[in-house]
Amino acid sequence: MPLPARVRVTRPPLPLAPALRVAAARLCPGAPVDALAGAALAIAGGAVIGAALRWEGGAAQAVETGWRGRGIEDALQDALTAAET
Repeated sequence: MPLPARVRVTRPPLPLAPALRVAAARLCPGAPVDALAGAALAIAGGAVIGAALRWEGGAAQAVETGWRGRGIEDALQDALTAAET
């Protein structure tokens, strides 16, 4: 499923920049955003609307309610998996 036209998925460098760290913590509140081993973020209109995060011993993924079911979840997971290889 293609992503909506204004959505892009990116794998930002770690550690996350402060604004991205805040957005990731908002979407995945239990994630240790200062100790990530991998991250993929979905961005629309300059705002982070989804995150897939991986750390030693765990992972989390979340997409804002209004954006769910549009292929963003799969795109985040694909980007995070691609970062592992």
